[in-house]
Amino acid sequence: MGGGLKPSGERTLGREHNTLRDDPMSERKKAVRDFWDTSPCGTSGLQRGKELRRFFESIEKRRYELEPFILDHAEFDKWRGKKILEVGCGTGTDLLQFLRAEVNAFGVDLSIHSVDLARKRLGLFGLNGRRVFVGDAEHLPFPENSFDLVYSWGVLHHTPDIARAIDEICRVLRPGGEARIMVYHRWSLVALRSYVRFGLLRGRPMRSLDDIMAVHQESPGTKVYTQAQVRQLLRRFHNIEVRAVLTPYDLSLADGRLSFTWLRRFVPQSLGFFLMARGGKSGVGEVSPAGVPVPSFRER
Repeated sequence: MGGGLKPSGERTLGREHNTLRDDPMSERKKAVRDFWDTSPCGTSGLQRGKELRRFFESIEKRRYELEPFILDHAEFDKWRGKKILEVGCGTGTDLLQFLRAEVNAFGVDLSIHSVDLARKRLGLFGLNGRRVFVGDAEHLPFPENSFDLVYSWGVLHHTPDIARAIDEICRVLRPGGEARIMVYHRWSLVALRSYVRFGLLRGRPMRSLDDIMAVHQESPGTKVYTQAQVRQLLRRFHNIEVRAVLTPYDLSLADGRLSFTWLRRFVPQSLGFFLMARGGKSGVGEVSPAGVPVPSFRER
């Protein structure tokens, strides 16, 4: 399958992406990048060893066992023959599923190490690793109107300016295209447990949930959102859908064991840690939710 798309401003792997250089939030982004360079998504607790293919297969198996709702949200087969972008592709687990479904898929990630692993992974399966680029969600290195779908799973809550990242997603989507994202949910059991552990039990009941999640949830600065906040972020889109989904992480015990199988019957989905959202970009000539006609851009 041919590439058909060359990002603007691309640099060689191992060098910092040019959009980070003059960004006033670059220090915060570097901290995020350093975290995921040290521990690429999905690799925690797995031994890389000499069998790289087996390592990647282990990542894939665990990902879809723990988060099977990805399959319904992404609908990999639906996009056959379309052009899509995954923002924050990590080591390429979901990107590989798009490519297996004969989707013209590309990936971008802030983490240099993750991009290196994703390229190696695609190469192992006879696919073009140059479909994956080092890049910043707030400055996507692609022209406007490039993609039929922009997909991002568990990534945008890590970027300092999520509103700008959403604007970038809208920019690179073609009129009539769709955004599908997942961000962390504020009113979830994971967030409640974090507040109890790092607030109440440490004698700091007034400590804000925002501060707790920013310090203790994965990379520095991680944020959590309400459904209303996600709808507001997606206000430029139409047919917006946002729903929470209960995850094994909501039901894990203090010692790390998962109890999802028997507890899920008693806990509402609305308390889940993942907020899955989707929305469409208005077509050419249509009126956006803000009441502004959508301009027609020349295809690139």
